[in-house]
Amino acid sequence: MHRKKPDVDIVLDILNETLVANPTSTFTASLLQQYKERGSLSKKQLEGLYHKASKIETIAAGKLATLQAIILKKPMKYKSPLPQPTPLFIKDTATGSLIEEILQQYPQHKRVLFFKNKYDNNDPISLIEAEEVKRFYKLLFKK
Repeated sequence: MHRKKPDVDIVLDILNETLVANPTSTFTASLLQQYKERGSLSKKQLEGLYHKASKIETIAAGKLATLQAIILKKPMKYKSPLPQPTPLFIKDTATGSLIEEILQQYPQHKRVLFFKNKYDNNDPISLIEAEEVKRFYKLLFKK
């Protein structure tokens, strides 16, 4: 961070004044320690400091305004909303209707009953199995 006047540090001044006004505040003490270690605070931490400092009357209004400008200058992080849940399995209605038509004519067809059981239990029917149902339909209902 490149500052015009490196000897002027508003955040450090506000942290020190807030700690003097409320020496038992662990929040302010931890912010001061983090500021000394890292040299900066996050936007949320600065907002918390601003709310604490705004309650203290001995802090100059110009320093609070500068702190607020620093907060506004920091970028805002947005989280995108979660996507809508999609079903894991989408039933193939064409295959389902073919299975129903075959079973209306031939209700004891074991292989087609197996496919109907898979279809009703929402188990995925593979492409090969769907082709097999279509082949059964063509063989049984020659049109």
